[in-house]
Amino acid sequence: MKPWLQIGEVARLSGCSPETIRHYEKLGLLAAPPRSSSGYRRYDLEAVDRLGFIRHGRQLGLDLRTIGELLTLADHPDADCRAVDGIASKHHQQIEARIESLQKLADELRSMVSQCRGGRVAECRIIEALFRRGNEI
Repeated sequence: MKPWLQIGEVARLSGCSPETIRHYEKLGLLAAPPRSSSGYRRYDLEAVDRLGFIRHGRQLGLDLRTIGELLTLADHPDADCRAVDGIASKHHQQIEARIESLQKLADELRSMVSQCRGGRVAECRIIEALFRRGNEI
């Protein structure tokens, strides 16, 4: 017989709040669990594993739609994993582009801060640079 867990126990084991668990159920990322005779949700350890998968995916920056696609693929373990590879490759490219964009932002901020020489706000090079960049957009 499977050990059944209530939502509070699943929340503690998975690191997800009960509200998040219910949200994932509504989105179809987690199957709606059976209910006890008193109406409590009854989860098994597979639900905890699935929530761990979702949390790890979120930590990697994957959106819930993509995590859903990966979960659907994971539900078919004998299928070809090219689709998984494609999703991971696309996400990696997006991360690399974001890193490049953030590096440009850091360079610009570094330049602005290096021009700061104190004094009054009216003479502030950072404020001036922000106004100048805003007009270039």
